[in-house]
Amino acid sequence: MARQTNRKRNDGMAGRNGRSHGQRGIFWWAARITGLAVLAWAVGFVVFVLNQAGPAPEGLKTDGVAVLTGGPLRVSRGVAVLEGGLARRMLISGVDPSVRPEELAQAAGIRPALFACCVDLGFVADSTRSNAEEVALWVERHRIRSVRLVTAGYHMPRARMELAARLPEDVTIVADGVSAGLPFSAMLWEYLKLQGSWITLRVRPA
Repeated sequence: MARQTNRKRNDGMAGRNGRSHGQRGIFWWAARITGLAVLAWAVGFVVFVLNQAGPAPEGLKTDGVAVLTGGPLRVSRGVAVLEGGLARRMLISGVDPSVRPEELAQAAGIRPALFACCVDLGFVADSTRSNAEEVALWVERHRIRSVRLVTAGYHMPRARMELAARLPEDVTIVADGVSAGLPFSAMLWEYLKLQGSWITLRVRPA
């Protein structure tokens, strides 16, 4: 009788030990997977910071140039492209509705004749996603087959991804990044927004 009781006690302890060992194994694997995910995220952020888009190759021509407002030097880059004959038409996307076209032309140093023939203003966009929608409609309207995208280097990955999701596959996008320094916190926020856009485009394609 005592022998049976001891056997039952030992079997119960073995069962508890087995369950405890299994739980430790699950926790160990969960911690390992979480650690690898955090490491991959951190490496991705470092790559994002160190590989910001720079200027397009010198002398490269495209049908059009699309400038996304929101930072210094972007419009002047687009104007230089247009003046240099590297594109036949320019869109400035995300212009504040309160801005008068002639005021923008004067501030950007765009010659009246060039502005009248070859510059379009987009007043609807107020985000990267709506910038992409505005540029895509402009590309379709003017039958553009290659477009130079001008925005800040840190903003280029998200802007290009949003635009590519809305353009036909046979339309070429050329990245033309403008240098713009950002504090660490702002770079981190942009990286998070890039990941958010990536997820959104897969859950709800454009």
